[in-house]
Amino acid sequence: MIRHFCPVDEISRFTGLSPSACKMYRLKGLWIEGIHWFRLHHNSVLYNKPMIEDWIVNRSNPMAHQRAIDAYLASLPSTVTTETKKINKKGKS
Repeated sequence: MIRHFCPVDEISRFTGLSPSACKMYRLKGLWIEGIHWFRLHHNSVLYNKPMIEDWIVNRSNPMAHQRAIDAYLASLPSTVTTETKKINKKGKS
């Protein structure tokens, strides 16, 4: 999965939502910290563009979006297990 993190002005242009609507989605928990957005500092937030795009596309299908969340989390280097690395090496041969 491609990771693309961007500030609120870029995610606002991308989605057509106002910056205040983006903030509202964050504060109400519709966008999940660590999935849809990340706090770098007390006043710096970055948004995960692919995950927000998937959230928009799958708003009427939460199970589909959950699969995207699961795939995103599984793709993070911190969650790649030794067993996964072995499987990936076998597949590359």
